[in-house]
Amino acid sequence: MTVDKELEKLSRLTPPAATPEARARALAAAMQAFDTAENNAPAAQGNAKGWRQSSIINWIWSPIMNKKFLAGSALATLLVIPAAGYLTIELTRNGSPIVDQTEIAGDLSKSEASKQPAATVGQPVTIAPQAPAGNASLAEQSVADAQAPQDKVAPALAKPDSSQVSEFDANDIAALTNKPEGSAAALGAAKRSAPAAPGIAPQRQLAEPMAAIAPSPAPPAEGRVQIQLDPDRERFANAAANPIKSVATDPVSTFSADVDSASYAFVRRSLTGGAMPDPLSVRVEEMINYFPYDWPGPDNAEQPFKATVTVMPTPWNHDTELMHVAIKGYDIAPATTPHANLVFLIDVSGSMDEPDKLPLLKSAFRLLVNRLKPDDTVSIVTYAGNAGTVLTPTRVAEKSKILSAIDRLEPGGSTGGAEGIEAAYDLAKQGFVKDGVNRVMLATDGDFNVGPSSDEDLKRIIEERRKDGIFLTVLGFGRGNLNDSLMQTLAQNGNGSAAYIDTLAEAQKTLVEEAGSTLFPIASDVKFQVEFNPERIAEYRLIGYETRALKREDFNNDRVDAGDIGSGHSVTAIYEITPKGSPAVMNDDLRYGAADKAPAAAADSAHHGELAFVKMRYKKPGEDKSALITTPVDDNNAVTTLDAAPQDVRFSVAVAAFGQKLSHVAAVDTYSYQAIADLAAASRGTDAFGYRSDFLGLVRLADGLSQR
Repeated sequence: MTVDKELEKLSRLTPPAATPEARARALAAAMQAFDTAENNAPAAQGNAKGWRQSSIINWIWSPIMNKKFLAGSALATLLVIPAAGYLTIELTRNGSPIVDQTEIAGDLSKSEASKQPAATVGQPVTIAPQAPAGNASLAEQSVADAQAPQDKVAPALAKPDSSQVSEFDANDIAALTNKPEGSAAALGAAKRSAPAAPGIAPQRQLAEPMAAIAPSPAPPAEGRVQIQLDPDRERFANAAANPIKSVATDPVSTFSADVDSASYAFVRRSLTGGAMPDPLSVRVEEMINYFPYDWPGPDNAEQPFKATVTVMPTPWNHDTELMHVAIKGYDIAPATTPHANLVFLIDVSGSMDEPDKLPLLKSAFRLLVNRLKPDDTVSIVTYAGNAGTVLTPTRVAEKSKILSAIDRLEPGGSTGGAEGIEAAYDLAKQGFVKDGVNRVMLATDGDFNVGPSSDEDLKRIIEERRKDGIFLTVLGFGRGNLNDSLMQTLAQNGNGSAAYIDTLAEAQKTLVEEAGSTLFPIASDVKFQVEFNPERIAEYRLIGYETRALKREDFNNDRVDAGDIGSGHSVTAIYEITPKGSPAVMNDDLRYGAADKAPAAAADSAHHGELAFVKMRYKKPGEDKSALITTPVDDNNAVTTLDAAPQDVRFSVAVAAFGQKLSHVAAVDTYSYQAIADLAAASRGTDAFGYRSDFLGLVRLADGLSQR
């Protein structure tokens, strides 16, 4: 019987629409058949072998891959090994188990499978085709022969969490055809160099750290392709903790306001997922500012801030003190909030096809739309390879139209965020509301890998567009691809803020409960500067704000951009200060110079008793010239014991200690998680929304994980 007839019969037995399992069985049967034919007809196999292999592979793969990949017989031969791996991946897409630790056998098992029980996690199983009914031709007999016991057995199969499954596209197969060894390095290079076609989801990243997956105990056997999932690609700014500074040589500390909360939510996601967070992901000021505090606020909008300063003993060092600076912004009454012109810029790339990404994003924006007033307007721009306008400016009075547009969003394609940003700003300018809130709300899971994608390129785009009076909010979703560093860059340079949405409850907090502070700014370019009196203070250390540091001369320069504060926002800054003469002083007195001389202002008797002088600069919305607020700090601001400090102050200090411990700051090495939990529990207060109770749970989780 000829090879052509065998192919024709195989086509009747398992047509192209057959399941991947059936096609896998057919592949094993066909290869067995051709091996037999070649052994029986050695004279013919020289010229026909390449054609037969190419034909069978084209027949098996035709519903999956375009035949242009299989044009030559030599190329087809190289595809034999990757073909088996690809077919196994196809099995996983239909709910079948995948090889544990992503190792995919290149040789299909020929052991007896009909007697094996159903596959369970980690249980060895075999893959064996079923014999067809009817007359036993060469192909049919080959299928039956595949059920006979053979020497090789497939490796153990496991069914991992769906978030650990790696998906392929055409570019992966093309890369493997050029690298027949099928190495993990070749596959990784293919994934990084070739963007997915529009509508095809790129490789999914791990939902949990790679440490949770045990490494392969041995190198893959010959003839197998081992596919290793790339580690998480989160990117965080690499900023070292602020050092201790001597007041004698560096008495002034200057930094930008930061009201972002992304770091706290990311830390929570890591801990509740059973892993300690990356120390670089911990920004202590964002941990502190995540919580609402009852700081005293200003009486009217003419002076949008009020500062409250408390000096107290340091709980982790008895030889130092904490200077706690609490800022409360003016809270705009809901009835007087300005009209909002919002543009939702939504990442719908293939990587967003995860439950905690696009589906969560859609639910979050539905919550926000329900919070807006009827006269507010909403537009929607999506990006995945190319930007597209889904909804032109639409009044919230037509809420059903807006919600319907959100519901229709589907993932697919690569991530071309730069073009989407341009389109979103154009749409915001088109619907611009004078004396209102004009804001782009960018929601994404990670990188912008199409078009201008460097942080500096995107920063330049945002800086140019903010001149139009349009603010930016950045919302991060999901794990595995989060570019936190880029989120911070965009938010800081777009006169906006950044948040990380890991649950619908977090969306409710950020977009509903705190909608006023999220959407309605009361001041822009807010800067802080603290000058310490060298007669009273020897050293200081600013806790947090590493990525917000400014030069001393930047404070009075209105051209230097800084953070913005929204309606009712709370901003907290904590310094660890070392009094003059304390045994905790780290720096020796200067041999030369004026180590014991105070600046002229401090030498004045009127300022002799001051510990420090706090200054704030800000611009009202739409104005270019900044205003100044000052607050002196003296002994009247001090309390003798930590317990004498206000409740909210003590809780924020507990959060500051926790953030420092997670980011491995040496100052709190001897301060235990239990001590942090005790301080937080004693100052929890009423806790109307349960945020502080949740914080206690995170401290206990970190304590347990750190003792592993």
